[in-house]
Amino acid sequence: MSRTNFQELLDAGVHFGHLARKWNPKMAPYIFDQKNGIHVIDLHKTIGKIDEAAEEMKQLAKSGRKILFVATKKQAKDIVKEKASAVNMPSITERWAGGMLTNFPTVRKAIKKMSVIDKMKEDGTFDKLAKRERLQVDRQRAKLEKNLGSIRDMSRLPSALFIVDVQKEANAVKEANRLNIPVFAMVDTCCDPSSIDYVIPANDDAANSIECIVSILCKAIQEGLDERKLEKDKNAEAEEVSEEAKGGRKLRARKGGKSAEAAAEEQKSE
Repeated sequence: MSRTNFQELLDAGVHFGHLARKWNPKMAPYIFDQKNGIHVIDLHKTIGKIDEAAEEMKQLAKSGRKILFVATKKQAKDIVKEKASAVNMPSITERWAGGMLTNFPTVRKAIKKMSVIDKMKEDGTFDKLAKRERLQVDRQRAKLEKNLGSIRDMSRLPSALFIVDVQKEANAVKEANRLNIPVFAMVDTCCDPSSIDYVIPANDDAANSIECIVSILCKAIQEGLDERKLEKDKNAEAEEVSEEAKGGRKLRARKGGKSAEAAAEEQKSE
């Protein structure tokens, strides 16, 4: 069963592309028509691509892997941050720092700096600093939180990226390609889809369109997380039953041993 339908995408304005004169010929397979100088995206193809991407993202979540959501444009950042956070996935919504992926160890050091500052505040070291130093540290902490706070728990490179607007996030796409990290993306008619692994042809400018696509994908991720939890619970129950069974066998063996010893004593006394 499809995860969405034609009418839902139509109502969200997913079909609106860019001006025809700004199109990228490589998006031709996903364009249905042209109206008033604007390309119209073929929503039937969008539905198929959404289902493909959603299923793959579900499997990634089910296997315990992280998908990094990237959307720094104004109309997308709040939506993406909220939806990604709801399914416990990291996101970048302020600024893509150069080397975010290719120089990840340095990024991790910056994230650890936040933890060091937090520890200073907890153990009282922060209060011993001069007023000017405290102000500088606070500003540094706020800047780190703004740019890296949403990936604070990302201890390793993500298994995939989801991107809104591949033109604006070109550096993120390049770094992911360089490291062979799969890229899922909403791709508008003016963009080049050749560097994207899972193309979702869609309007990447309208907030309604972005929310519609991201909501569907995050729902699939949640399904994967739920299935992962269910499997863990089943395995835990199976292990518990197995331990109980082992304990029962040992108890019967001990009882059987005592009975044999008692029988031997009775024979001696006779």
